[in-house]
Amino acid sequence: MHKGKYVFAQLLDFIDKDVFLRLANKYDGNKYIKHFTCWNQLAVLMFGQLSHRESLRDLVIATQAHAGKAYHLGWGKAATRSNLAKANQNRDYRIFEEFAYRMVAEAQKDRATEIFKLGGNVYAFDSTTIDLCLNVFEWALFRKRKGGIKIHTLYDIETQIPTFFHITTAKLNDVVAMDAIPYEPDSFYIFDRGYNDYKRLHRIHEIGAYFVVRAKKNNVFKPMRWKRRFPPGSHILSDAEGYLDGQLTMGRFPERIRRVIVWDEENKRKFIFFTNALDISPLLVAELYKNRWQIELFFKWIKQHLRIKKFWGETENAVRIQIYTAIITYCMAAIVQKKVAPERTIYEVLQVVSISLTDTSCLRDLLCKSNINIDNELDGSSEPTLF
Repeated sequence: MHKGKYVFAQLLDFIDKDVFLRLANKYDGNKYIKHFTCWNQLAVLMFGQLSHRESLRDLVIATQAHAGKAYHLGWGKAATRSNLAKANQNRDYRIFEEFAYRMVAEAQKDRATEIFKLGGNVYAFDSTTIDLCLNVFEWALFRKRKGGIKIHTLYDIETQIPTFFHITTAKLNDVVAMDAIPYEPDSFYIFDRGYNDYKRLHRIHEIGAYFVVRAKKNNVFKPMRWKRRFPPGSHILSDAEGYLDGQLTMGRFPERIRRVIVWDEENKRKFIFFTNALDISPLLVAELYKNRWQIELFFKWIKQHLRIKKFWGETENAVRIQIYTAIITYCMAAIVQKKVAPERTIYEVLQVVSISLTDTSCLRDLLCKSNINIDNELDGSSEPTLF
C-alpha cells in the first residue's frame, strides 16, 4: 500500500491473484483472450459492486470515465459493453465459484472466534428468494408467470461469514437443498421449522453433528425423561428427552431426541425446539436458535449494500458470476475490516471505500476511526451482530 496507490487497487491486494489465475487457466477462461482477461472481468465486476452500479450500461460508463486510470486501478483496460456482456455469458462461472470459496475460507480463518465454545462451528441454514422477470430470465421458471432464483446459504454465526451457497431456481423446495450441505462432525446446524425433515436430520446425527430445529405444531413427541429445575427468569417451560411418536416419523428418526419449550416474553408466545444435543443447557438451545436470525439479517444486508437484486446479464451463467462476485466482495471487505480496521464494522468499511475508490489515500488512514464517525442507527445499517 504505497503512497499514491488507488484505494480500489489497495483493496485488490487482499485478493490472491495467483490463485484466481490458476482457476481461470483450469477452466480455460483466458483461452484466446488478448485484452479483457478473467482478472480484468473480476476487477470490473467488483468495482461495480463497490460503486453500486445498477446496470451493465451504468457499470461500463463508470469504467470508461476512469479509462486513464484503468491500468493503475487494476482492470487493465476500460471494458466495453460487448466485451463485458460476452465474458459474463460465456466464461465458466465455476472460476468465480471456486474462488469465492477460497475467499470464504480465508475470511473464516481470519475471523475465527469461539463465542459459544461448543467445540465446533455454529451454522444457520436458510434461503433467500430473488424475483426475476420471466420474459427476460426464461430459464428461471418459478410460477406460471413469475421467475426467480433461490440462494441457499450456510452461514457461520460466529465469524459472520457465509460458507456454502447453493443457487437454484426458486421452485426448488428448501428441504431438498439440505442434501447439498457439506456437514462437519461436532458442528451445530440451526434450522427454521420449514426444514422439519427427520430423515435428513437423522443424517446429521449419523455423522456426529448436531442440529437445532424449530418444531411444527403437528410434531408428536413421546417423553421419557424430564428436567425439573430451571434457572429463575429463564422462561424455560419444559426440557424433556424421548422419541418422536408416529409410525412415519419414528421410522425416519429412531434415535433419542430432546424437546425444549421456551416462553418468549417479548412476543408473548412459546417456541418448541427439537435437538439431538442432549448435554447442553436448555438456555443454550434457545440462544442458538435466537441467533439463527443472523442469517436473515445477512440476506437483508447483502441485498441492500451489494448488487444481487438487479443483474448485469440475462443468462444463468451471468447471474451466477454476479452473485459469486458479490460474495467475493463481501469476504474481501470482511478481511479488510479484520486486518485494517477492527474497530469498524463491515458496513462502515464498504461505505467509506465506496466513495473513495479512485482516491490515492492510504487505506489504513482512510478507515481510521478518528477520521470519520458513522452511526449505524442513523444510516439504517442492519449488519449481523451477535447478541
